Amino acid sequence: MTLTSRLTTLPAPVRWLTLPAVLLTGVVVLPFVWAAPAEVTPPVPRAGAAEYCATLDRALPDTVLGHRREDPSPASPYTAAWGSSPRTVLRCGIERPGYLDDDPLKQSPEVNDVQWGMSGTPDGGYRFVTTLRKAYVEIEVPKGAYPGYTDPLGSFADAIKATVPDGL
Repeated sequence: MTLTSRLTTLPAPVRWLTLPAVLLTGVVVLPFVWAAPAEVTPPVPRAGAAEYCATLDRALPDTVLGHRREDPSPASPYTAAWGSSPRTVLRCGIERPGYLDDDPLKQSPEVNDVQWGMSGTPDGGYRFVTTLRKAYVEIEVPKGAYPGYTDPLGSFADAIKATVPDGL
């Protein structure tokens, strides 16, 4: 027996409500599926860097340029995120990225006394990493999330200055 023949055996009011009920279920469930943020693999920082990162995590802002903090899974004091889609992701305690070896000052904006190394991401966004700090802090900014690609860095600079000391 096909689905159509089964539906025709139902009383008319039930048949009329079947399609709206299915559509309503989709409308209710779909945002939860789309809103589920992708996992972010937390870095495994060195012992000293781990302490700085845990302190930084507590000092990070609740919002970045209107985007609420919505941490990724699995929960970790070494990762944080703002916004849902696209979202800005912070990872603290990463290994020193190789692109800093090329010419770290070539493309290195300084925002509120925090120096950043910079590279592009495959999707057209940007990846920034603090330089000359006791722990490397990486911020991944997706394409189009902000009017200017360095805009969110100011939201993080004061917390980084206060919690991750200068030095190597």
